[in-house]
Parts: sequence; structure tokens; C-alpha cells
Amino acid sequence: MKREHILRAIAGSFILISLALAHYHSQNWLWFTAFVGANLLQSSFTRWCLMEDILSKLGVGKTGDSCCAKEKDSSQA
Repeated sequence: MKREHILRAIAGSFILISLALAHYHSQNWLWFTAFVGANLLQSSFTRWCLMEDILSKLGVGKTGDSCCAKEKDSSQA
């Protein structure tokens, strides 16, 4: 899976989880939802995202590192 897809999945999950926590636990969790939204907005202008840097340091590749992608690369060589 590409880093961009993982990043979107994480952001979407954070938003949905924080909304559920705000509904069932405390409305203060909406601040976390606002934080995620603000980071998404600023990254659209600056093209920098902290989570993307974290994923990069964890070794998540930009083009995806699935077994199928490796097989295609080796067959084209």
C-alpha cells in the first residue's frame, strides 16, 4: 500500500475515532478532530505532513512494498 493511502486511512480513522469518543465520552475529543483537520489543511498548502515523515522513518515506502510490486519489478529487469 502506498504511503499516501496509509496516511489517508490514518487521518480518517483518527477523525472517526475522535468523533465516537466525543459522542460517548467527552466533547473535548472534538479538539482532536479539529487538530487533525487543521493538519490536513496546512499540509495541503505547505506539502509537509508530520505523519508522512513518521511513516517514512518507519520504512513505509512511497510506491508501496507489496509482494506483487516486487515481482513485477524483478520480471521487468
